[in-house]
Amino acid sequence: MRKNMKKIIALLLSLVLCAAFCVGCSGKKEENGKLKIVTTIYPLYEWVKNITDGVQNADTTLLLSKGADMHSFQPTSKDIVTISDCDVFVYVGGESDKWVEDILNNARNKDMLCLNLMDALGSAAKEEETVEGMQAEQHDEGEESDEKEYDEHIWLSLKNASALCRHIADKLGEKDNADKATFDSNASSYIAKLDALDGQYAQAIKESKNDTLIFADRFPFRYLTNDYGLHYYAAFAGCSAESEASFKTLVFLADKLKELHLTKLMTIDGSDQKIARSVIDTAGIADVKVLTLNSMQSDSGTNGSYLTLMEQNLSVLKEALN
Repeated sequence: MRKNMKKIIALLLSLVLCAAFCVGCSGKKEENGKLKIVTTIYPLYEWVKNITDGVQNADTTLLLSKGADMHSFQPTSKDIVTISDCDVFVYVGGESDKWVEDILNNARNKDMLCLNLMDALGSAAKEEETVEGMQAEQHDEGEESDEKEYDEHIWLSLKNASALCRHIADKLGEKDNADKATFDSNASSYIAKLDALDGQYAQAIKESKNDTLIFADRFPFRYLTNDYGLHYYAAFAGCSAESEASFKTLVFLADKLKELHLTKLMTIDGSDQKIARSVIDTAGIADVKVLTLNSMQSDSGTNGSYLTLMEQNLSVLKEALN
């Protein structure tokens, strides 16, 4: 169903492109000497802002600035023109960014530097997985379901963040050699903070009593759990469009909750917690607490910086695992 929807979006996008460029090409592009950088989601914006800190000629724009969910985002004609005119475009490059290809193919700035961060990760990018008890996504009749799909929530790994910040800094330095030293220095300082927090995660999880999380929700945290050897069960995969859990899924999660003697059940930001409450009711356990990890996939920066949000997630994990 989601792939069919993306095909529809692609068709609509082609029409928007024609209209946007007819309007956009009628005026002269403003030449203000600034390096115009556009990022799709907040974590990438935060990384770029730290790397370009103090560089006066760098202007960074957050595309999903109003907290739109990256999985359902549809660019407006204004967004299309913003991307088409920028000097550097930084995006995740996963299934939710399929709309990007048409825009880049028709971009007015043919010298644009495009940073697909999933491509930059290379072999470190992980395929989406279906663990025991997870409800598989339903596909429309005739829709291909055997195509490899990669987990696009790459920013939820601090190790990925460090590697990608270095990659971004290196590429910005190639684009703007005059500020290369500043990009490198800023990246090194920021990466030191990322690595320090990564160490705190590793230590906290090493000292925890449990090593398993149960998500009565979608599960976008595969990179994070893999970093620290955590196990998990979940209702849906991270990019799943499903929202209603089957009775079989509810019973499986409830049984796991009892089997592992866990008193914490996980959800992600934006959840209405209906599935979590149903799992608790099915398990018949009164003292289970519902905790929320922030996936940042619809964050706009109003709830704190990337590091702050990852620190908050660490506090939640400490409670969940003890």
